[in-house]
Amino acid sequence: MSSSTAFPGQSPLAETAPLSLCAREPHVPADRLVSEMVPPPRFDSVRFHTYVPDPNQHSQSEAVTVLSGFAAGLGGSHATGAGRRKWFGGRKPDRKPTGPRGVYLDGGYGVGKTHLLASLWHATPAEPSLKAFGTFVELTNLVGALGFQQTVQTLSGHRLLCIDEFELDDPGDTVLVSSLLSRLVEQGVALAATSNTLPGKLGEGRFAAADFLREIQGLSAHFRPLRIDGEDYRHRGLPEAPPPYSDEQVTRAAYATPGASLDDFPGLLGHLARVHPSRYGALTDELGAVCLTGVSAVPDQSTALRLVVLADRLYDREVPVLASGLPFDKLFSDEMLNGGYRKKYFRAISRLTALARDAKGLVAQ
Repeated sequence: MSSSTAFPGQSPLAETAPLSLCAREPHVPADRLVSEMVPPPRFDSVRFHTYVPDPNQHSQSEAVTVLSGFAAGLGGSHATGAGRRKWFGGRKPDRKPTGPRGVYLDGGYGVGKTHLLASLWHATPAEPSLKAFGTFVELTNLVGALGFQQTVQTLSGHRLLCIDEFELDDPGDTVLVSSLLSRLVEQGVALAATSNTLPGKLGEGRFAAADFLREIQGLSAHFRPLRIDGEDYRHRGLPEAPPPYSDEQVTRAAYATPGASLDDFPGLLGHLARVHPSRYGALTDELGAVCLTGVSAVPDQSTALRLVVLADRLYDREVPVLASGLPFDKLFSDEMLNGGYRKKYFRAISRLTALARDAKGLVAQ
């Protein structure tokens, strides 16, 4: 389609053709992975006072109280970097910490766990360079980029490490993360994590978790679980997501929207298989919207898990998603939605639905 193409009854489309995610193969240097371990743009301005607890869910207001106290307890000379040599100058602390060194926010998707985790990061009285925020996938990618020892060295001077969407998908991750967090706790780093799964149940339904019970129990010992109940706020009192549009509507919107991308959905899924998930954030840099034609059911679990990561990165960056084909609640098969990764898939559906709602204004009425 040329840049001057016009649909029947419509004015010519934008002069510049839309971008294509399939044409992007970003390279992400290791130092960028470290520098970007901060709350994503969607959560730049969130704070405890901007979290609106459901009045019917006492656990939500209780979580704000507990986390506020946790943040206040992370002050002291280390908060500004003073005393760093004393505590982290290549020497182990005088004694190992006793009891849980972190908090673990457990609850269903859409109850505001990431909002609370980012609020904790913002409220912790430490310089940004002394606290880190990233998803579980981003943390394991950091280890892959830097190596285990360098990751320990890089993070051991931090006051707080926040891990969003904590999940264990395979035995290798279980051993890796158990070892990493144990080393960081020994160095005095406080931990905070969110997940849809209690720490003692991590890995359940994905691999032979019983064979790695010691590692899983070791992870659990680092955290005080904090349950947050409630319904998905993204759909609380809001209209249903718009139905999928036609290919023509999506294409027209892509040409008319500055910074929009336009891709065939099966082609995008194939491209995601060639790009490491650690680069999905860079893949979405400076996008005004994502327009997809021919959305269809995801063919297998590996593809589905890659799509979950992309959905998370798009949601973090508040990128609207306009699509034709199947509605997003039909992306994953019943077998997937009843399997060990079901919570990830429901989160992706929830987030893509919210982004589809955000994209309604891109379609000419």
